[in-house]
Amino acid sequence: MFPDAGSSPAGEAPLAVSLDLTVTDIKQFAYCPRIPYYRYVLPVRHRKTYPMERGKAVQAAVEALERRRGFRRYGLVEGKRHFGLFLRSRRLGLSGRLDLLIATDTACFPVDFKDTEGPVRRNHRMQLAAYALLAEEGLRLPAPSGFIYRVPDKDLAAVDIRQEDRTFAERAIADIRRSVVTESIPEPTPVRNRCTACEFRNYCADIW
Repeated sequence: MFPDAGSSPAGEAPLAVSLDLTVTDIKQFAYCPRIPYYRYVLPVRHRKTYPMERGKAVQAAVEALERRRGFRRYGLVEGKRHFGLFLRSRRLGLSGRLDLLIATDTACFPVDFKDTEGPVRRNHRMQLAAYALLAEEGLRLPAPSGFIYRVPDKDLAAVDIRQEDRTFAERAIADIRRSVVTESIPEPTPVRNRCTACEFRNYCADIW
């Protein structure tokens, strides 16, 4: 069912890439442009954190519950679920493992599980848009919308995947790659309260 997501659409020249990126990089870039730069440029070893380990347990629990549900909550009559689906585009130099993809005969819908509360945030929307780009290229099906499933309150939020979201994701890929390859540090997020608990805060001497 899944063609090679690395192949380019007919008649389209492949995009030259020099650094493979992940969908998580897009989400982090939307949160603060410096995070992907630090992760790739600085020789910092990252340890598994409690949220990362908890995420595995949450994924398993949600999958078990999701398998027993119908598709009405997604506004669909039927479909096929694909859990933990790895998607990759050689054209974009981008890859990611999606929590859940729902595919019908005419469209596909990425679903991202979040162990957080509150409204859908901008970085979550950008992450979903990046998954949509990968899914569309891999399945040759449109991804007009996706969903964020917020685990704590068991809430499913529908998200329209707009052209501006897709454009941001593709520009982010280019901007991240450029900053890492040229070792040019981007501007930090303007939202300073994000910096308080950031693991890279000690490297941002220009804002402290």
